[in-house]
Amino acid sequence: MAHHSTQPAPLLPATPRLDRVLPAIAASLGVPDLAKGGDRHLPPARRSVVVLVDGLGSELLARRGGHAPFLRRLLQDPTSAARIDCGFPSTTATSMGTFGTGSLAGVHGLVGYEAYDPQTDAVFNELSWEDGPAPHRWQPHPTVFQAAQGAGVAVTRVGPGFFDGSGLTEAALRGGAFIAAKSLAARVDATVTALRAQPRSLVYLYWGDIDKIGHVHGSDSRQWGEELEEVDAQLSRLADLLPPDTSMHITADHGMVDVPLDARPDIATEPELDAGVRHVSGEPRCVQLHVQPGALDDVLAAWRSRLGDEAHVITGEEAVAAGWFGRVDDLVRPRIGDVIAAMTGPVAVVDSRRHRPELRALIGVHGSITADEVAIPWLTLPARDA
Repeated sequence: MAHHSTQPAPLLPATPRLDRVLPAIAASLGVPDLAKGGDRHLPPARRSVVVLVDGLGSELLARRGGHAPFLRRLLQDPTSAARIDCGFPSTTATSMGTFGTGSLAGVHGLVGYEAYDPQTDAVFNELSWEDGPAPHRWQPHPTVFQAAQGAGVAVTRVGPGFFDGSGLTEAALRGGAFIAAKSLAARVDATVTALRAQPRSLVYLYWGDIDKIGHVHGSDSRQWGEELEEVDAQLSRLADLLPPDTSMHITADHGMVDVPLDARPDIATEPELDAGVRHVSGEPRCVQLHVQPGALDDVLAAWRSRLGDEAHVITGEEAVAAGWFGRVDDLVRPRIGDVIAAMTGPVAVVDSRRHRPELRALIGVHGSITADEVAIPWLTLPARDA
């Protein structure tokens, strides 16, 4: 755990952020009304590809860059590299909403790995979307892909087949055509084919194995480094195959920290953590508690006492006022916990009543406000002249 950052990352407002990546890319393709103040300036392009590598945090990439010569070269070029903020909480479902809609969680409403639905008074998983609400009700705002498609840009999304039509995809990333491909090499090939098929196009490529391996083996593991080597080689190949008028962007949805398995308090077996709590949402690194009427102060005190300096425990109102979720719409506010426990030390809080043993056994975790979890790269290769 020597690498674990115990200091909270500078949270919102910050520039640039993940919500500004896709709007800036679309604006460079000529899509109107998407640029936001403070955006990173991107030169015009006819075609663009944006690659999102799940779990590739800036801190991890900086530490393990010896496995990634292509990405390391981009990192070392100040004209190509930016370190940005993924938003809060630092988890895939939320970040996909942030990336796809160009807005923060307080607007798009995907507020955690597990989220509370006030209409059903139940918690559902925003990744699996099992028993979840209608995606277009949960996230009603148009996506950047839809805006680009409406402006005449051919939009293609490349990822695993089970993403096509999934609840999370429909909520956060709807718009354009979907191409399913299993391996990263196959996704690179599909991306190049899609780019070459249209003179004005935007292709999104997703890869998730960095995150999967980090969860299972840890982000400091040999397996993580080996996967980074493969990702780096394929992204280098993609750059070499791009049509000359195509820009390339590489980013991520969050970073990761490794937490010892013996540093996992369990709400189900610690009555003081469960007292006064109606529902538990969020994730082990950033727990959101929906409390019984009149129990707010007691729940705050109990969680602060149990976690001490290992977590930043505040009310949901304080988090909203501090801008952690960005601007919060009236539709979204009831989804946010009454108490939020954001882990800042090497600890994660589980609930064995809800969390499968496989989830409780994951070494690499994320969701909170440390730099290791929040900071992500935005690497750019501008379009070459034809």
